[in-house]
Amino acid sequence: MKHEGTMALFQYWNRLRNGRPAPRRTEIEPADIKTMLADTFILEKDARGEAVFRLAGTRLCALYGRELKGFSFASLWRDKDQRLLGKLAEGSFGSKSIVVVSYEGISRNGRTNAFELVLLPLDGGFESPRCMGSVVPMEKPFWLGADPILDARIDTVRVVDPDREPVFLGNRPAVTVPDLVPDAADLRPAPVQSTVPAEGRRIRHLVVLDGGREE
Repeated sequence: MKHEGTMALFQYWNRLRNGRPAPRRTEIEPADIKTMLADTFILEKDARGEAVFRLAGTRLCALYGRELKGFSFASLWRDKDQRLLGKLAEGSFGSKSIVVVSYEGISRNGRTNAFELVLLPLDGGFESPRCMGSVVPMEKPFWLGADPILDARIDTVRVVDPDREPVFLGNRPAVTVPDLVPDAADLRPAPVQSTVPAEGRRIRHLVVLDGGREE
């Protein structure tokens, strides 16, 4: 997770679940994530078993230039990626997996921008599987929200186990990085080691050693 908004939503979800595979959907309080609501969505399964938007934030709908409620989640991506996105959503529903996707959105006028998506499972019971998530732009160019995103290319996909990957937690420890600038002493040339044995002498490219057979 690279974006602060993605991390903040994950931390909220992680606190709510409190060691469980997922929090209950009734535990989500919109007031607790009011600064993130415009980028947040909730998915559910329709009668065909396909992931569709149950709710979608205003900023997210503006990105795509339409109301997303009721639309297929996978339809945000190009045809060849839709099956993969459907499988990822199904994994979040059934296996309670966390999915992070980085992708490039392509606008109606051919402009591009990088986005980060996260899917976070919710416990809605067997009859009502749900997951929540968010889509956030990595940058905010002037045209975003006015020139709608119509296509997307996946860059990376990662399925995360939050219990085994503490790197995704906000209180992860700092990592000490070794100094990349050498000391002055490290820049001194090393002493030249003679390749001529102490008891020998060099004549041009030959080394002559005293000794040999005695008469």
